[in-house]
Amino acid sequence: MSLNVGCRNVDLNDPVQGVKIPLRLLHSTRADARTERFGPYELDVATDAPVEGDRLPLVVISHGGGGSSLTYRDLAAGLARSGYVVALPEHPGDWRGDGSLSGKAANLENRPRHICLTMDAAFADPVIGPRLLPGRVALIGHSMGGYTALAVAGGKPYAGARETEDGKPRPVAVSPDPRVCALILLAPACGWFWRDDALADIDLPIMLRTAEKDERASHLHADLIPRGVRNPGRVDHQTVPNAGHHSFQSPFPPAMTRPDFPPSQDPAGFDRLAYQAVLLDEILAFLHDKS
Repeated sequence: MSLNVGCRNVDLNDPVQGVKIPLRLLHSTRADARTERFGPYELDVATDAPVEGDRLPLVVISHGGGGSSLTYRDLAAGLARSGYVVALPEHPGDWRGDGSLSGKAANLENRPRHICLTMDAAFADPVIGPRLLPGRVALIGHSMGGYTALAVAGGKPYAGARETEDGKPRPVAVSPDPRVCALILLAPACGWFWRDDALADIDLPIMLRTAEKDERASHLHADLIPRGVRNPGRVDHQTVPNAGHHSFQSPFPPAMTRPDFPPSQDPAGFDRLAYQAVLLDEILAFLHDKS
């Protein structure tokens, strides 16, 4: 019997920001799945189904600025079917439902905390928590999610003058989380780690993928990672031929796939759907090798 994707919906509180963080936990299950709608997206899941397996590794996905965790639903579902628990939090203030903090220093502080709270919630959950491999979490971050993952892993970001309330650059108050054991960074936004020591405390295996035709995240940003981390030999960096900045996301529904909606678009000739399978296989191999 093949495994399906189970889904557990959790609302967790961020006492600092004073908001609720919507969180979905995907996992493998033998229960029957059905097509469920999550806003404009569809995914075949078994809601509140029994969890299959024990000592399951936890993976947290941090979405891009103004986006949604559900735009990585194909990758998340593939990981869940392969025996991982995948946490999909939204970032209040910087997601498709509320962009009020995008481009502000507060967002740089909030996003890493959201991920730490997500890890806390997953391990504390009465259904999911007992099935998790304790104390080890892999982070996947796309675009602004790449910034977030690096900050949680020990990076020291610096906010620019346009982002702070007083117009003066300053360090961003973030705390590293020792549970992070690996990073998968997809077209990461890294400009906040320009200082020489910004990434020096990170000594983790890193899978770094950049897009050849990225129209948003400069390759110079991604180059900061192998130059700045403690051990550059632990960085697996490949450039995806002909890919654009958004090519790491799941294909959008037909009603959302149009030229005036850039996240749905790819460079001519790039097959986003086919690349999803390639990306999943590469991530599974990376995580298996680093476990």
